[in-house]
Amino acid sequence: MTTLSVNLNKVALLRNQRDIGYPCVIEMAQIALAAGAGGITVHPRPDERHTRKTDVRELAQFLRAHPTVELNIEGYPSADFLDLVAETQPQQVTLVPDAPDQKTSDHGWDFSTEGTFLTEVIAHIKRKTTARVSLFIDHESPATAAAATRTDAVELYTGPYFTAFGTADQESTLSLFHATAQAARTAGLLVNAGHDLNLDNLGPFLKKIPWIAEVSIGHALTADALLMGMTTAVTAYAALTKAHHTTA
Repeated sequence: MTTLSVNLNKVALLRNQRDIGYPCVIEMAQIALAAGAGGITVHPRPDERHTRKTDVRELAQFLRAHPTVELNIEGYPSADFLDLVAETQPQQVTLVPDAPDQKTSDHGWDFSTEGTFLTEVIAHIKRKTTARVSLFIDHESPATAAAATRTDAVELYTGPYFTAFGTADQESTLSLFHATAQAARTAGLLVNAGHDLNLDNLGPFLKKIPWIAEVSIGHALTADALLMGMTTAVTAYAALTKAHHTTA
């Protein structure tokens, strides 16, 4: 089945609005795991506007008591980021091509200009950790170019699918995602997905690409939690991911 990794950035963003320590990132991680999440994702940005380095350290410590749960750290591979990865030893590192002041991740890597750089970064991560490495890619990225970097996985940036969902372009866009996911699978890569997946569009996406290994969901899940509560929201997303098998 597809693993649900709950991104806690927006929880941290809310917490950072006051100097009083809540909502607590660790407490929300506990709730997410109890409700069926199989992983926790954080994206510590240089300005620490949401997840902070201290959050990453505390989550890494907390999850040592949960060896079957994956800690996925996302970010641009700056020296500070790579040092944090080496210190905290996550199970997965997802590399994204974000500028320091970027609002959110909104595109994948350009392998024609950044392939050599990524190959070197991935080799560095593998020397310092036992983590699986995933690269954030667009829905029309060449999977063979991603595989050439010696990455273990790719994460499909699903923003275009969100935009097309419910329109006349939905099926054609989803077919492009399917083709890229199939090419990545053929190249021996695990295929993850994330960005603007929600309770409406997640099911059709996984039905089309049932071998998705993991989905990372934060913004929509946090928004749903304001209406449903965190436990109910995570349970709803987990039910959708558990309905699909990665071997299909």
